[in-house]
Amino acid sequence: MQSNLLEKMAKLKFTKETYLKWYEDMLLWRKFEDKTGALYIQQKIRGFLHLYNGQEAILAGSIKAIDPSKDKMITAYRDHVMPIAMGVSPNNIMAELYGKVTGTSGGKGGSMHMFSKEFNFYGGHGIVGGQVPLGAGIAFADQYNNSDAVTLCYMGDGAVRQGAIHETFNMAMNWSLPVVFICENNGYAMGTSVERTANHSDIWKLGLAYDMPCGPVDGMDPVAVAEAVKEAVDRARKGDGPTFLEMKTYRFKGHSMSDAQKYRTKDEVAEYQKIDPISKVLELIEDKKWASKQQILDIQAKVKATVQEAVDFAEESAFPPNDSLYKNVYAEEYPFIKE
Repeated sequence: MQSNLLEKMAKLKFTKETYLKWYEDMLLWRKFEDKTGALYIQQKIRGFLHLYNGQEAILAGSIKAIDPSKDKMITAYRDHVMPIAMGVSPNNIMAELYGKVTGTSGGKGGSMHMFSKEFNFYGGHGIVGGQVPLGAGIAFADQYNNSDAVTLCYMGDGAVRQGAIHETFNMAMNWSLPVVFICENNGYAMGTSVERTANHSDIWKLGLAYDMPCGPVDGMDPVAVAEAVKEAVDRARKGDGPTFLEMKTYRFKGHSMSDAQKYRTKDEVAEYQKIDPISKVLELIEDKKWASKQQILDIQAKVKATVQEAVDFAEESAFPPNDSLYKNVYAEEYPFIKE
């Protein structure tokens, strides 16, 4: 972390149980995304599809650092596995991807608009950078209601070039909002490299203009992520305002399923796959002898079964009824809407 993150990092314990949970969770997220990609090709899932493969350490570390029972999370459209981490059943996420009524957004949101107020996950937003002001708004609501909850607001490296980011950073600092802004810098805004979007590639420095605590973090290491997020969350919970963290990561898949990825080479992807966070966590588990080969196989089998259960649930669920078109549109009832 940079020197402007002055407070000593809050201590977190990273035990055998931590790493085993990380391995199971991240493997589930990876295999879930792999399955959605396959289902998209089969036209079971339609529209757009953005996969999280490679970036799992950010989510694993973030969840370790917060209290999901009260803290909030909001992100852009690479949003399938974040609600799962917050407690939403994979069944309801897969059903949403299918556009089924049992989906977490009632089948109306699809891939880019996951939502669960029950589990403090506030989307899933398709407008680039549009979730950032909303994240500050959620934090303002908690501050206004004297809650000690903190909001984690994620964005991509392309979103930080939007003007609303600056307005939000200014407001968040001015009002000392309990929000942690997290840039998941995977190197490319769709197909445009970070180097081509600004005169420097240190995204975290955007926070300096607002005197906001900020710094870069190894987004491929869940421990580094957890420590950085925990420090920022502790600061926000004490009433000391926001933090901006640049998580340096990499996505192993294209921007979306239609991405030909001509802007990067296969060799580049292969180099980053050498530091795959899931493989690294598994290596440590094996080195420490924290699980037998059979236990690892059991975890893998459990993950496979969970993903298949989600697919079966989505397949068997119904599509929303036609009259649901008129629901969740207006705040109040209108006489021309018949129940």
